[in-house]
Amino acid sequence: MPDALAPLVDDALALLRPGERALLGLTGPPGAGKSTLARRLVAEVGARAGAGTAGYLPMDGFHLSNAQLERLGRLDRKGAPDTFDAHGYAALVRRLLAETGHPVYVPDYDRGLHEPVAARHVIAPGTRLVVTEGNYLAGDTEPWAGLRPLFAGLWYVEADDALREERLLRRQRAGGRDEAAAREWVERSDRANGELVKRFRGNCTRIVPTGAVPREGRGAAETADG
Repeated sequence: MPDALAPLVDDALALLRPGERALLGLTGPPGAGKSTLARRLVAEVGARAGAGTAGYLPMDGFHLSNAQLERLGRLDRKGAPDTFDAHGYAALVRRLLAETGHPVYVPDYDRGLHEPVAARHVIAPGTRLVVTEGNYLAGDTEPWAGLRPLFAGLWYVEADDALREERLLRRQRAGGRDEAAAREWVERSDRANGELVKRFRGNCTRIVPTGAVPREGRGAAETADG
């Protein structure tokens, strides 16, 4: 395990309480590395505390479908706060705290299909820590503000803007856009969403600079970084 990751895993493990399920939220602007860090934490917590101890809940699974975005006239703003089923995400967060006796299935977002996919992940009854990540978890409006007290920790994942936008450009190119279209999307949409997310940095309990955590090569999967 990289030295920079070890204290984060220690602190994630410290959130565990006997007989209870804890939620760790990771937020930050697009391209900061939220999903990479979330998956690394889930894997390392499992390695140290036992397989299945931690599970993963990506907010991106609550993207509205392209059909709904077209109906609402929001497809060209995909990724903005009102392009998610935010109340559906909030309901699932509350289910995970209340329903610990049976599996709870969790959606994800498929960047190849450009659509949400149901039940890609599962939170098993024995899962004691759920690591969830998304752009707007620290937001001041509902339902985000009402969720904050439910998180045992809410960490802000931070990366240099130039590095984030480089990652976002790669993501858009991998998703099928040419260089010009990818750059237009990042500069118009991702940049605006990132500036919005930065406003909520002070609502978080910890700042995590992801430049300090080495990133494992994942090939095309790198485009999924949050």
